Amino acid sequence: MSPSHERRQPVMADVAVRAGVSHQTVSRVLNGHPNVRAETRARVLQAIEQLGYRRNMVARALVTKHTRTLGVVSFDTTLYGPASTVYGIEQAARAAGYFVSMVSLRTIDRAGVRDALDYLAEQGVDGVVVVAPQRSAARALTDMPTGVPVVAVGAGHTGDVSVVSVEQVEGARLATRHLLDLGHETVWHISGPSDWLESEGRVQGWRAALAAAGRPAPDPLPGDWSPRSGYRAGLRLAAMPEVTAVFVGNDQMALGALRAFAERGVRVPEQISIVGFDDIPESEFFTPPLTTVRQDFGAVGRCSIEVLLRQLEAGPEWSHERHVVPPRFVVRASTAPACP
Repeated sequence: MSPSHERRQPVMADVAVRAGVSHQTVSRVLNGHPNVRAETRARVLQAIEQLGYRRNMVARALVTKHTRTLGVVSFDTTLYGPASTVYGIEQAARAAGYFVSMVSLRTIDRAGVRDALDYLAEQGVDGVVVVAPQRSAARALTDMPTGVPVVAVGAGHTGDVSVVSVEQVEGARLATRHLLDLGHETVWHISGPSDWLESEGRVQGWRAALAAAGRPAPDPLPGDWSPRSGYRAGLRLAAMPEVTAVFVGNDQMALGALRAFAERGVRVPEQISIVGFDDIPESEFFTPPLTTVRQDFGAVGRCSIEVLLRQLEAGPEWSHERHVVPPRFVVRASTAPACP
């Protein structure tokens, strides 16, 4: 079939004719304008679906100066926390009517973050969310003149950008207090990497809870978020009869520790109680099901997008915001009262 006989793509005027409304009304529906009656909106959306109309985003951007696209910069999305954070951000952006352009960095440093922000700015994104779980990432976000609004997720107390994070310190306090309330003399800790802000916050909360109870704080056993590192730490703890309670920096390391305890014949929770952090989907199916601290990554995504959209609406005079999402403690079968 020759090009002249090919079916042309429908345009906005076709939608208007099919729905029996004006071109302006179709535009208002597409842009989410509130002053459109529900019946009219439904008729326009039905016409769009029937015709297979697709918006010309380039033309729209030339008129509105907005691409309806947000950038996301992240690091190591193979890990549950960053991956779930990115998913939450993407879902919230789509719910708000935005597309997402993603840049994943192998390492986060000032040059890498700056290059990613410059790349996204060249793509014409309206704003950027940076998932910044490491101390180096937080430092990289200081003094970043991109001209594009930026919101950081998990970047601690960075003062130069808006920040959304989960209250890591409180989550660790909840985990440690739970074990102390069960009668354990003290709580050991398997920590995450020292350069991660989340790991730092969890160590801080663990120490604070022990100090408030007047209990000794053993030296943390270092891990790297992986089950293997939790397994190695678990083997050490299993050989120490004085250990009765362990707070682990994430659920994956807790899985490794559970394996080590099982291999050494240490019963959980009869001999050792264990608490994790994250509440990954598999944690309720561990043996035994894991008591843990849940992070609401959906809430983090929604909050970060809401902050970014407020900055876009405010324009150059936006003010930086800081929002902390509370954790939730989930009690399962991996903890029990200390043996008398």
